[in-house]
Amino acid sequence: MDNPFAPPSSGNGQQPAWSALDEYLWHSCDIIADLVEKRIDQRPLVATMARLEPGDRALAVGPAQRLTWRAIGDGSYRHQNTFAFGSPAFVIGSMVGSVVGNSARRRAAANDAQPRWVPDGHGEITVTPRKVYFGHPQRPLDLFWVGLDTIDLVAPDVFQTSFQDVYNSQRYMTVQLRTPWASLLFVLAALTAFPAHPRLLGRGWLPPDFESRCAQFGRPCRPAARLLLEHRK
Repeated sequence: MDNPFAPPSSGNGQQPAWSALDEYLWHSCDIIADLVEKRIDQRPLVATMARLEPGDRALAVGPAQRLTWRAIGDGSYRHQNTFAFGSPAFVIGSMVGSVVGNSARRRAAANDAQPRWVPDGHGEITVTPRKVYFGHPQRPLDLFWVGLDTIDLVAPDVFQTSFQDVYNSQRYMTVQLRTPWASLLFVLAALTAFPAHPRLLGRGWLPPDFESRCAQFGRPCRPAARLLLEHRK
């Protein structure tokens, strides 16, 4: 499986600086290690505006952007008829303009009917052991791990999932959450519902040299990837 953390080819050989994403990954490893070792209750409480079910708790909050795989139109367009009076040249020009305009609208409508990744707003996510909640006034998401049909980490900061939308006539949906907590989302979902996911078993949710890089920067990291594999035995 592709490694979303694979760096672009570079000939300078320089060690990359500690990044904001590294900081989120470091905290993700800490949360995951506590989860595997059953010490989540010992973690400090995380404040959130999201509604939590009894027994659930927030593990992390942070920024996110929602993208949905969908069309922005249904292929329909308004066909305009032109009636022109005047000289032959004027009438012909008007008719040609109408044909060209209708053709352009038809092409635009056909293009709008093709699915693509559509940005559906920025908001804040709340991550819990059971779900992720994306707060947004028009397009919120309340994704329980047990209700997801597919998951993947398609980029270091992009969690992708597909599911049946129970609030919209069981319509099948595929969405992405672009967030620095993407690896944490993937691991929590995989532990709950996809324990044999190749990216989980192959440690593809974390850069292969992450723990050594943490040590080099004076930020020793808990061995979350190893603990996850030992947890399955």
